[in-house]
Amino acid sequence: MPSDKVKIYRPTDKEPFMNERQRDYFRKRLLSWKEDILKEAKETLQHLQDENQNHPDLADRASSETDRAIELRARDRQRKLIAKIDDALARIDDGTYGFCEETGEPIAIKRLEARPIATLSVEAQERHERRERVYRDD
Repeated sequence: MPSDKVKIYRPTDKEPFMNERQRDYFRKRLLSWKEDILKEAKETLQHLQDENQNHPDLADRASSETDRAIELRARDRQRKLIAKIDDALARIDDGTYGFCEETGEPIAIKRLEARPIATLSVEAQERHERRERVYRDD
């Protein structure tokens, strides 16, 4: 039986960094992620509208309000994430995607695979987090 499996493209360090194929790969990943978030947000909104009925029982009403607050916080996080995805898409368009904002060096492909909205290399992110800890401890 012949193997007709289509090899799915994954960026590697062995090819030119942020070539057209890599940019296209990350653009598709980001757009798909954004689409999933928007779909989930729409479902959450529908759920909140369905839940917006009057609860005669005080405990049910309190529980519903708690659920609503949690869902609204999640929606706020999703809104911020969509903004970061849009920023990453803009960086793909302007040619700065995949490069560290602090050093200008390429961000490792593995890091971009794990966090496609990353703007800092691992080293720059660690420095940033160390500085935050120092200021937080004051």
